[in-house]
Amino acid sequence: MKRRIFVGDIQGCRDELERLLERLGFDPMADELHPVGDLVNRGPDSAGVLRVLRDAGAGGVVGNHDLHLLRVAAGERPYGRRDTFQDVLGAPDRDALLSWLADRPVLREWDDLLLVHAGLHPAWGARPGAGRLSGATHLESPEAAVFALTVRYCAPDGTRPEADWPPPPAPFRPWFEYYPSRPDERRTVVFGHWARMGLVLRDQLRGLDTGCVWGLRLTAWIAEEDRLVQVEAARAYSEHSD
Repeated sequence: MKRRIFVGDIQGCRDELERLLERLGFDPMADELHPVGDLVNRGPDSAGVLRVLRDAGAGGVVGNHDLHLLRVAAGERPYGRRDTFQDVLGAPDRDALLSWLADRPVLREWDDLLLVHAGLHPAWGARPGAGRLSGATHLESPEAAVFALTVRYCAPDGTRPEADWPPPPAPFRPWFEYYPSRPDERRTVVFGHWARMGLVLRDQLRGLDTGCVWGLRLTAWIAEEDRLVQVEAARAYSEHSD
């Protein structure tokens, strides 16, 4: 059986990604590689990260920074003051890189695992992909996909606060405090997106955004071994943000 290796938010940190893959002893013939989204932006080498992942045959899911890049490339959003993915937009293989990125789904499901960038709605139940995220296109970005790509706090009905920082008052709680929302759900959710929360290791939860782009570390979780592997960031590439 292949190892399934899940990697937290990379955000253009190619050097750290390559060091992590080396430390993991990653073998594309024996392993599956699944980044949790936010492959690009704020770090120094978004194009390099996309090439490394593409050449490794990575699966994974799309994140909100990845969606932002796709929208900028399509002329639907302006390039932001803090964006650092000009290397992708100006790359000779731009179209190939963007096409590969756009092929990442919002959600991946296995019999024992769910992979999503940010989180799941409390009302989605045991099969969130059915009729909600399956077939969702990133540039259209339907409401369910936006929730899955950006949620941190929410109310029991899925209502979200105006801001996630500082932590909002009741009735808002971290989305994962409502998971699982059905007694027959036994799968572990792997997610990222929440560097302020840091590493989350709870029953049925693996949160892997450990702030590499902030100068902290890049984290991988090997599902078959329930084991973490980490590398330290070479430096801070971006200041803290919500």
